[in-house]
Formats: sequence, C-alpha cells, structure tokens
Amino acid sequence: MTTDPKHLTDSEASVEARRLITEAYQPTPEPRPMTFRDTTPVPAFGPTPPVPQPETRIVPEWAAGVAVASIGIGAGVTGLGCGAWLIFQGLSSVTLLGVIAIAAPFVGVATVATAIGAAISKAKRSSTTNIYQGTVIKRTDITSTARGIGARSRIEG
Repeated sequence: MTTDPKHLTDSEASVEARRLITEAYQPTPEPRPMTFRDTTPVPAFGPTPPVPQPETRIVPEWAAGVAVASIGIGAGVTGLGCGAWLIFQGLSSVTLLGVIAIAAPFVGVATVATAIGAAISKAKRSSTTNIYQGTVIKRTDITSTARGIGARSRIEG
C-alpha cells in the first residue's frame, strides 16, 4: 500500500479516507489534573519541615518589565495624588489675614521696584526740546476699497 495520494487506487483511497475520518472524530481523552502528593511522613509533633516545590513557570522579560513599570507608574501617581491632596488641604484653610501676611513682602518689593524704575525714568529724561523744521502736512484723504472677504481701509497720502 502506497501513501502517495497520486498513486492510490480507489479502494486504497477509500480505506485511507475512512482511517482519517475515524482518527479525526476520535474523542480526546480528558487531561489529567496536575497534582502533587507529598509522601513524606508527617512528624508526630512540632512544625512540619518545608517541602521543596520547584518553580516551573517562565515569565517573559517583557511581562516582567510591564509589571515593574506599572508598579512604578502607580507609585508615582499615588505620590502626585498625595501632593495634590496636601496642596488642596492647605488652600482650603486660607484666610484673608493669611493672604495679606504672605503678600505683604511681595507688595513691598514691587513698590520699591516701581519707585526705583520711576526715579531712573525721570533721571533719563532730559530737558531737550525738539525743534522741528519744515512744513507740516496733514492729510485727511481716506480711500476705501472693499473687495471680497478681506475688506481693508487705507489712508493714502
């Protein structure tokens, strides 16, 4: 009997087809549950000694990396949440007197800076009088051209 499908006779082909169909529809046996029975004798008194249980699971590197990253992100977000909670707790207990007490030094510094800036500005100003020579022409002609969406007004002079 040949197993090459090109060279099978009709009877050999029907026998092979019947074998394949029977094999395909065979019920699969139930998998045996994986259990471990410790056969070491239990001591009559005292604690039971530990039994070695070898680790057989394999965790891929990417899964371990994802787990570590998610723990880190969770801890970071928890820290940010605690910080926000502390800030909002502080802001909820703000009073007008507290705001004035905190703002007073900044207002003082700003006042001094403004005074110094005004003094420097007055010192820079000189008493120079600008004298303009020539004729002054004032043009008041307005040309308005409105075309399309972008209408513009232009003063031509």
